Amino acid sequence: MSDKQQGFSSSFGAIMAAVGSAVGLGNIWRFPYIMGQYGGGAFLLVYLAFVFLIGMVLMMTEFVIGRRSQHTPAKAFVYNRPDRKGWRFLGYLCVFTCLMIISQYVVLSGWTTNYIVDSATGTLASLQTSEIGTHFSNFITHPWLPVMYLIIFTVITAVIILGGVQKGIEAVSKVLMPVLLVLVLVLCVRSITLPNSSVGLSYLFSPDFSKLSGEGVLAALGQALFSLSVGMGTMIVYGSYIPANDNIFKTAMLITASDTLIAVLAGVAIFPAVFSFGQDPASGPGLVFQVLPTVFNSMGGIGTVFAVMFFFLLALAALTSAISLLETIVAWLCESSSVNRYKSTIIVTLVVLAVGSVCALSDGLLSGVKILNKSIFGFVDDLNSIYLPPICAIGTVIFFGWQMKKEDIIDELSNHGALKIGYFKAFYFLVRYVAPIALLVVLFTSIYASLFPNN
Repeated sequence: MSDKQQGFSSSFGAIMAAVGSAVGLGNIWRFPYIMGQYGGGAFLLVYLAFVFLIGMVLMMTEFVIGRRSQHTPAKAFVYNRPDRKGWRFLGYLCVFTCLMIISQYVVLSGWTTNYIVDSATGTLASLQTSEIGTHFSNFITHPWLPVMYLIIFTVITAVIILGGVQKGIEAVSKVLMPVLLVLVLVLCVRSITLPNSSVGLSYLFSPDFSKLSGEGVLAALGQALFSLSVGMGTMIVYGSYIPANDNIFKTAMLITASDTLIAVLAGVAIFPAVFSFGQDPASGPGLVFQVLPTVFNSMGGIGTVFAVMFFFLLALAALTSAISLLETIVAWLCESSSVNRYKSTIIVTLVVLAVGSVCALSDGLLSGVKILNKSIFGFVDDLNSIYLPPICAIGTVIFFGWQMKKEDIIDELSNHGALKIGYFKAFYFLVRYVAPIALLVVLFTSIYASLFPNN
């Protein structure tokens, strides 16, 4: 049995790896930010409905496609419908999407790695409030520092992939995810014990339906659809590693609940502290690299400890997601060629380093290079946030709901008749009708907002 076919050794390992894939940088800063922006508790209620009724459904479709075929996306679609070879293109698009996402992801992860060092060495603590924004700007425009930290992070990810599915991905995920949870809980306790922390908790959880506009509902839908690492083929690969006797429905439910819990806890860890020290909660990406360092510096000596903990937490979340992205591409190369895992990992890592370095330098040495009037990083970000994942997800649900044989789906979900699947009719309806419409709405509204930002 090859490493690719080996799979996870336990249900716990499979769940930890998949939760790690789903929990990423967006959980730590984006989810809490948009939750507060669009009505707090009101947004959370809508988000929970979307994440379990649509996001989890998408995850289950990828798990079924992967476990049924025991292949990566490039072969999984054709395996499940061998008379329709054209679906192979969707598999290749998923692999390409992973390459684009991880090439941008390692840039952001490199920034996080740098901030761990800056926190631990006292560099951040030595800055005045007015200097923190300049410090961040100087770093991302530096001619080589962003690339150096990008390389460090990517190499760590590659070393884990070299360990294989069980001794690498599964073993590391079993350790990192509990550590991540402990860290976020410690930060939560510290945050809610700060003066005026109740204001931050109210910002997050008090339902304000006046803020829940149509834009807010779409934001909840978009976050739900793409917070679970669906729409890029990673869950097809991880699905092929899930043990044959695992209950796919329960596995997807646990992953979805865990991902949502960590996202909410991240908000509890961040926003009471932000409000306690009078900072702006609506800072988007700047919240992490510019606003939070100010908060940590305001805590005094212990602020350095919590700064290191927070950025280490952020790096762990980034690492677990990067593992699944890199694994998808490595597994595809192993499957589609005679190249073994070791060589495949080296080749893919070098490609990611090359593309990622170009993105990392788009604010510095390559700042003059524009693609459609955007920086290289901005262009790749648009591909990753607006176009590629939604298109892959739409293709996946159409294939699953309208091309894959219904009896094959039932057979896989029921573990060949061993499990009762009373939810199947509702699930199948969501896959065939609700999910495609929801994804199309997100795709076209995102495109419209990108093309006409002032409307």
